[in-house]
Amino acid sequence: MLKPRALGRGDQVAIVAPASPFRRDQFECGVTELERLGFCPVFDPRVFDRRGYVAGEAAARADAIASAWRDDRVAALMVARGGYGSVQVLPHLSVDLARRTRKVFIGYSDVTAILSFLTIQCGVACFHGPSVAGCLGRGETGYDADSLVRAVTCAEPLGLLPAHGLETLKAGEASGVLLGGTLTQLVASLGTPFAFDPPEGYVLLVDEVGERPYRLDRMLTQLALAGILGRASAVVFGELPGCDEPGGGPTACATVADVLRAFPGPVLFGLPTGHTTGPAMTVPLGVRARIVAGSTPAVIVEEAAVE
Repeated sequence: MLKPRALGRGDQVAIVAPASPFRRDQFECGVTELERLGFCPVFDPRVFDRRGYVAGEAAARADAIASAWRDDRVAALMVARGGYGSVQVLPHLSVDLARRTRKVFIGYSDVTAILSFLTIQCGVACFHGPSVAGCLGRGETGYDADSLVRAVTCAEPLGLLPAHGLETLKAGEASGVLLGGTLTQLVASLGTPFAFDPPEGYVLLVDEVGERPYRLDRMLTQLALAGILGRASAVVFGELPGCDEPGGGPTACATVADVLRAFPGPVLFGLPTGHTTGPAMTVPLGVRARIVAGSTPAVIVEEAAVE
């Protein structure tokens, strides 16, 4: 994997909107939070465009990303929010430009489409981390500042991730390149030129929100039938908020444990990244991680994502 340059204090961070529009007040709060962290947020006025449920025309959204990649003053890109629309920009993005500039790119949720494009199609490490309006806009209740800053500024591994709510669903230990994101987007990519097509032995990160248990079952079963799940050495689930069946059971945790009962490697549940009930942790994608599933479950990032 190619790695982005580590960020420094005062570096410009371009805010881009590849998916849905957002509330202006939340965006402005997120900008203030980026400044508090020591970065210099910048954005194209087109970030405020609206076209129904997406933030402007697909070509314009993609051009804003490409412009930030080409701009030597910009060191990183962070998305305004998720929602829907990132997949529409993929045909307009250049693999060569992404590889040549290899800048820090931070996002989650619908932006999984771009994170997968960067890691799978481009071979560039990126970050499953907060959005500006959706997470930073809520201050430190919405994101974990320590993991964000360390992940993008320190050319050393994050090491043990402080995730006290982790549960072991299947015991074991495995290592591999950490890849994945929101389950809906991973499944939706299959059969397209931008398919999630990870290498043998990778570690699968699965995030999701608001999908009922039978839908989780359906999507995980599709990954299994497509041969994607069988390549994984381990699986790490996020908190999956809003995914329990209304009124009680089955829960999301029980459902994924049942679907993966024959999976041969370790399975963990409850990593607070992406969609969370508390501060969202930043986790690098495209770097090696070790999964320890036992009485003291752990996710250990063994490789730096920046250089």
